[in-house]
Amino acid sequence: MIPAAHPAVSGAGALRTGTGYAPCHHGEILQGVFLDGDGRRCAGLVTLPMAGPGSHAEFLRRPGTAPDALTALPADRTKAMLAAALTVAECAERAAQPPCGGELRLTGDIPVGLGMGSSTSDVIATVRAVADSYGLRLPADTVARLAVRAEQACDPLMMDGRPVLFAQREGKVLEVLGPALPPLVVVGCILGGGAPVDTLSLPVRTPAEADADHVRAFERLRALLRRAVATGDVQLLGEVATASAWRGQQVLGHPEFDALTGIARRVGAAGVQIAHSGAVAGLLFDPAAPSLRHRVRSCLRALDSHGIPATRTFTTTKEIPHGPAHRGVDRPAGPDTARRPARMPAF
Repeated sequence: MIPAAHPAVSGAGALRTGTGYAPCHHGEILQGVFLDGDGRRCAGLVTLPMAGPGSHAEFLRRPGTAPDALTALPADRTKAMLAAALTVAECAERAAQPPCGGELRLTGDIPVGLGMGSSTSDVIATVRAVADSYGLRLPADTVARLAVRAEQACDPLMMDGRPVLFAQREGKVLEVLGPALPPLVVVGCILGGGAPVDTLSLPVRTPAEADADHVRAFERLRALLRRAVATGDVQLLGEVATASAWRGQQVLGHPEFDALTGIARRVGAAGVQIAHSGAVAGLLFDPAAPSLRHRVRSCLRALDSHGIPATRTFTTTKEIPHGPAHRGVDRPAGPDTARRPARMPAF
């Protein structure tokens, strides 16, 4: 039996154009292999939320057309197209209507290939837009299930910034860590010149292949992060993120990693975080730290001296005024422009 969705406010009359939005993230704070409630190993992650860039979707149903009569602008968003088809089937059954085709339109400004969740943002915005066209708001767990079916693994962007340990390949929350992360100031940068990471070429170890020591290490980091969230301890959160980033380097091997952690120590950052499937990285600061602006300026100078491009300085809720300004967008905002890899540092 399909659970009821929460009805959205809708007007009578002509078909509505459904709209949806989803944010991006700034890579991971923690990613590894963890135990679920049944003691089963599964891959999981905690992302660093980021306000600003996101994906917007519009969907207009065409009743009476075949369910596969779907079009999209841009036409290359194949994962979003599949998400639209899956969501039409879901919502049509909930609404007791025959599934049909429709038109999907996506716009956004998330750089591609840096590990900021651009494809998941497209997918979730699409799911929300299709549901909205039926006058529905789907629960987060349903959105997650559809997103995983559309792209095999997804980020927890449907949780709207709540810190959760999320099983990205199963679309389920392993643990809600708290209502919000401790306040953070993040100096963003990109590694490897901003070249997209081909995640399909990376060696992958399945959760079943992880040894007991590996799992214990990540369960310990999970417990420390839980404590950091509960107590608002930015320093402890930074230590967890740095430890997770260090483990991720065993696969990613960013040559700038040692320079990045060295800069963090010299300028008094709480730690570093790096996208485990991309090139975006950040140095984490406690906003209550003394001489914060001096620390941030010193950090930006040090990054520049090491040839590591800084992108923007932001908090977990908004951009810092003295952070680097936007100098362009690598992901085209126009729906008729083909998606291309992001290689420039600005976003």
